Amino acid sequence: MPAAAPPRRRALAAAVALPLLTGLLGACGYGSQKDSSTAGAKATADGRKLSADTVRIGYFPNITHATPLVGEQEGLLQKELGGTRLKSTTFNAGPSEIEALNAGSIDIGWIGPSPAINGYVKSKGKSLRIVSGSASGGVRLVVHPDRVSSLDDVKGKRIATPQKGNTQDVAFLHWIAEKGWKVDPSSGKGDVSVVRTDNKVTPDAFASGSVDGAWVPEPTASKLVSQGGKVLLDESSLWPDGKFVITNVVVSQKFLDAHPDVVEAVLRGSVRTNAWIAANPDKAKASANAALKKLSGKELPAQVLDPAWKSIVTTDDPLAATLRAQADHAVGAGLLDRPDLSGIYDVTLLNKVLKAEGKPAVDTAKLGRQ
Repeated sequence: MPAAAPPRRRALAAAVALPLLTGLLGACGYGSQKDSSTAGAKATADGRKLSADTVRIGYFPNITHATPLVGEQEGLLQKELGGTRLKSTTFNAGPSEIEALNAGSIDIGWIGPSPAINGYVKSKGKSLRIVSGSASGGVRLVVHPDRVSSLDDVKGKRIATPQKGNTQDVAFLHWIAEKGWKVDPSSGKGDVSVVRTDNKVTPDAFASGSVDGAWVPEPTASKLVSQGGKVLLDESSLWPDGKFVITNVVVSQKFLDAHPDVVEAVLRGSVRTNAWIAANPDKAKASANAALKKLSGKELPAQVLDPAWKSIVTTDDPLAATLRAQADHAVGAGLLDRPDLSGIYDVTLLNKVLKAEGKPAVDTAKLGRQ
């Protein structure tokens, strides 16, 4: 199989998650909350409040969410908010974050493509908008080298994915289909056994030998490598220019309509955080690890953090064409009724911020709000 391929290889990743994630939404609780405001946070020139007293954000304690991790840790998000207080909640799964957004428990969230599409389609375009990109990359197929020596050897093996219907699970299912192998997407049984395993459990499953490999995001992929695993495939190699969306910024439509100035401030903080990360990669890596230690009680060891950090690229661009391709190709495969994604993006405020920062505007692949 060639190393580079058109977006079709990841076509299913977001869209198949729509029916599979539906049942999970009601089962997930909200995340852990904390007040992120600081008395010394320097925001606008005079520190005045914007149109809301507080903005509540949500994200994962995960390297693929480097922007909010670093932006909060360094005070870069709060700086742009002035006297408006920043509060954050962390989540372990996309469905629970979407549930919190729909319930009004958070206003803005960093989240993957599958739950963003799911939330948008389920609400018929009324609940949320994607307002910015955040990260690309950071997904790898890692295997036991003594059991799997080539991509063809994956056939007949037990490969873990994080959750039935999540972005990586469906990406793997689509890759399997491209190989000409058959797997039932619901049970995971077929020419390859797809074992749905929480990322927290996957390293133990890998170490015990109960799975032969895993198609997982960072830092789980690098954890497996530190245990003797081998990277058999980097998902970035399957995408043009090596880029595909792994994390977006979404906002409650209600909050966007009521408080565009607050959303603009958060986006400005996000853009400036991404610029700071690019200019200070080592400091940013240390900052992200410090944030993870605060959230989880422990930091990542260097042998895990260093390769995981290198595989993630923060970006303001939502890479809308990759999201569009995912949905279009899933429909073409007959796995989903055609979803109406028109208007899922609203990058008006982002492009305003980018222009002020002297950066080029981003495109929505004709899925922008009219």
